[in-house]
Amino acid sequence: MLGLGQTTKAAGDLVKDGSEATFMQDVIEASREVPVIVDFWAPWCGPCKTLGPALESAVQAAGGKVRMVKIDVDQNQMIAGQLRIQSIPTVYAFWQGQPVDGFQGALSGSEVKKFIDRVAALAGDGGLADAIAAAEQMLEEGAAADAAETFAAILAEEPESAAALGGLARAWIAVGQIDQAEALVANAPPAIARAAEVEAARAQIALAKQAAEAGPLDQLAAQVAADPGNPQARFDFAQALHAAGRVDEAVDELLELFRRDREWNDGAARAQLFTIFDALKPQDPIVLKGRRRLSSMIFA
Repeated sequence: MLGLGQTTKAAGDLVKDGSEATFMQDVIEASREVPVIVDFWAPWCGPCKTLGPALESAVQAAGGKVRMVKIDVDQNQMIAGQLRIQSIPTVYAFWQGQPVDGFQGALSGSEVKKFIDRVAALAGDGGLADAIAAAEQMLEEGAAADAAETFAAILAEEPESAAALGGLARAWIAVGQIDQAEALVANAPPAIARAAEVEAARAQIALAKQAAEAGPLDQLAAQVAADPGNPQARFDFAQALHAAGRVDEAVDELLELFRRDREWNDGAARAQLFTIFDALKPQDPIVLKGRRRLSSMIFA
């Protein structure tokens, strides 16, 4: 069995150690040709010592249909923070530059193989990846109902497609069917319940519920201007900004609230920031900039 952080010559380029400096090349760019799984681990993590070698073995057995990059979170804290790695082991699967699947914690050998087989199938899945991409394009263009139909059809064929389930939930959110989206996510198959796409949908559901209760934007802005030290007014203003689609401004207000009083309301500003970050794509400029600013405040 391979030791943690080690590879063999037989593995070739299929399994490699990665870093913040090589993440874009080894993961984002490489995933445009073949799916790439990223194993976030640390030397002190007991379950990692079992999961890591199991993943490597399954990747090698896939015969080049999937690659693996190992990231030591102790040595690469920035990228771990940007992807909000809160516990290890955490595994993300990337395809076409985006996270499409993943899980936290150790899995059995059969579950690891099932996960690798599912990820490897993305590159040769009889059009599944293309169908998901087409549905995502519909959603971006505002054709949420059409996107929902496409995502639902994909799920009928692949019930454990995290990308399709998360996409369907987001499509339902877009047409105002929040309860339906919430029920879908709540009943996600265990194998994908903690996948990145499903977590993103959960975050968007939470934000959609907040938007429905957001107060008048102009009134809240006036309250903050009149009393900048009022944390509740600033928090409510940030929620209203997000509800109005002004996400970058909402992040700015929450960061200012965190700067002024990071412990207010049990750390509500930080929690809200993480919810917003989770709802966006990991490489979204708002996420990258917001995480950097938050980290600089935390470690200042």
